[in-house]
Amino acid sequence: MHRRLAAIATVLTLILSPALAQDFTESQIAEIKQGVFNDPDAPVMGNPKGDVTLVEFSDYNCGFCRKTAPDVAAFLKSDPNVKLVVHEIPIFGEGSREAAMAALAAQRQGKYPEFHSALMAMKGRAEKASVLRVARQVGLDVDRLERDMADPAITAQIEQSLLLADQIGLAGTPSFVAGDRAVFGALPPEDLAELVAEARAQKK
Repeated sequence: MHRRLAAIATVLTLILSPALAQDFTESQIAEIKQGVFNDPDAPVMGNPKGDVTLVEFSDYNCGFCRKTAPDVAAFLKSDPNVKLVVHEIPIFGEGSREAAMAALAAQRQGKYPEFHSALMAMKGRAEKASVLRVARQVGLDVDRLERDMADPAITAQIEQSLLLADQIGLAGTPSFVAGDRAVFGALPPEDLAELVAEARAQKK
């Protein structure tokens, strides 16, 4: 499985590797893992009570994130026991940050999954105007959305996700994490399934 994944993506060892672990204490490593997998404020898709957690770090202006979004959705449908945690890491400019802020604000209206999917499927670059247009299309209260986007807690959530990505040495977006493995690159459903299967096996 590792050879197959390595053929299409850069396979990284997560924070348990000696190279990264030497920079953190055991308690810090535990805190980082908690943030990656169990941040109570991070958006969740799939099954919130799934038996395994898949984590995606993504950006709405990342072409490969958009390309892989339908495959992630198909995989979640094929495996109803997967919890997907999404970390918004806007690394492609101000438009990406506006989109990430809007997505996190949409979570407060209970429409994160729909809005996330619509943003990933949109044509053209995500900028504030286009993001708000998509928000209207999915039925969000845009006035409330803009107020919530200005909440410092939204900015803090984004900064925390960016910090986590840096701490575990992610190469960019999209990046997927399951168990003790992190994989950089767009993955088809079958490779997402292999990554999750390995994480399940580690729990036994």
